[in-house]
Parts: sequence; structure tokens; C-alpha cells
Amino acid sequence: MSETDDRPLLAVRLDQLFKTVRPKGRHWTNAEVAEELKRTNPELRVGGVYLSQLRTGKRSNPSSELLAALSKFFGVSVAYFFDDKVAESVLSEIAAVEALRQSGVRAVAMRAAGMRKENLRAITAIMDQYRQMQGLPPVTDSSEPG
Repeated sequence: MSETDDRPLLAVRLDQLFKTVRPKGRHWTNAEVAEELKRTNPELRVGGVYLSQLRTGKRSNPSSELLAALSKFFGVSVAYFFDDKVAESVLSEIAAVEALRQSGVRAVAMRAAGMRKENLRAITAIMDQYRQMQGLPPVTDSSEPG
């Protein structure tokens, strides 16, 4: 969240989901999400305009049922909207998925699948050297092969 963003935290976090958890090549519209929420939760009263108002902070008190439905739709815990640690974890996972969407990263990951650990360590070392040559920061990841 930017320091100049004066929207309520709920609005910022919901908007982040709309911008980052998306179908390939585009963003969800408010109307699309509202329609899907109503389809999967027929008792839920929600529309695209209301979701827009939640995202901009014009409205800020959605029902617990709506938050649960939004959480399920975007594949996150309801705690994402209220707990900073959960939100940080979710956004970190989303960033990793977004990196995989980049075609070059996906191609590398697909080729690495099924390789032996020692081969993965060697490839990781080579990639770290190339990152350093390009002036990129080192990657710190506790799930590195080993």
C-alpha cells in the first residue's frame, strides 16, 4: 500500500486482489466478480457498483457473507482483509505467481521440474551468477534446492 493512499485498508486490500489475482492477460471487472459471487452464493446481494465502492473506499462495511464470498473467489483467507501478516504472506505468494506468469520464468520452471537436486543446485548457481552480472539483487529463498 502506498503512503499516499488514504483509502480504508479494506479498500486497498480488495483492490490489490482485483489487480493481481486475475485471468490470463486481463483484470476482473467489478461486474464479472459480482455475477460470479451471486452465481455461487444466490442469497448474496452484490453488484458491480457496490464492489467498485468497496474498492474506492466510498463504502466500507461489507457483510461477513460478502467477505467470505470474496475470499473464496480470490482464493485467500478472510483474515487477509484484517491481519497484516496474513496479507503480507498472501501478497508475497501472489507476487511469486505473477513472476511465474512471465513466459521466460515459466519456461525455466517447466524445464526444471523433475530434475535431481544436484542439477537444480547447479542451475540455481548459474542463474545467481547471471543475476549478479545484470546487477539484480540476490534471491533469498528458504525453499532453494538442497
